[in-house]
Amino acid sequence: MSGHGFHVHGPHDHELEHAAQHDPKGMGGQLAVITAVLATVGAMFSYMGGATQANAGLLKNDAAIKKTEAANQWAFYQAKSGKQNLAELAAVLVAEDKRAKYVEEIERYKKEKAEIKLAAEKLEEESKAFDHRSEQQMHQHHRWAQATTALQVSIALAAIALLTRKRWMEWATLAMGGVGFVLGALSALHI
Repeated sequence: MSGHGFHVHGPHDHELEHAAQHDPKGMGGQLAVITAVLATVGAMFSYMGGATQANAGLLKNDAAIKKTEAANQWAFYQAKSGKQNLAELAAVLVAEDKRAKYVEEIERYKKEKAEIKLAAEKLEEESKAFDHRSEQQMHQHHRWAQATTALQVSIALAAIALLTRKRWMEWATLAMGGVGFVLGALSALHI
């Protein structure tokens, strides 16, 4: 619209204005309310989808960190195994009076390796737990995305219903919106 009173708009704009002005309580008014509700709920679902996707990424990152820590422990375990092997070889090769020192080292390495092994296994379990939680978040993210998509399709059907003035399209809008709400509920319930 310009300052000189000249107004240009497309046929879709004209239809929407006409429906809102001349039929506020009829089909146009109903579709306007339905569309507003769908858009609002869709925005919330979209936010939840983004949040669960971000959480899944953070949990996957935590899993990778724990896996790296476990790998470091296993490398430490291998280093201790190498030292134990050298002590075992030395115990066989040295004179009898020096053998006790190496036997003592062998026992110390065995004890240290057992502790390191427990730490590595614990870190691996923590990594698996983070992976599992990440997968759950991604599943929930997909549900939120499906719900958001269904609501977007429903909004598009509402526009078509308004333009065509077909009552069955309004019912299709409500049905698709219902699918979106059900998918959103499934996501909220972690199903």
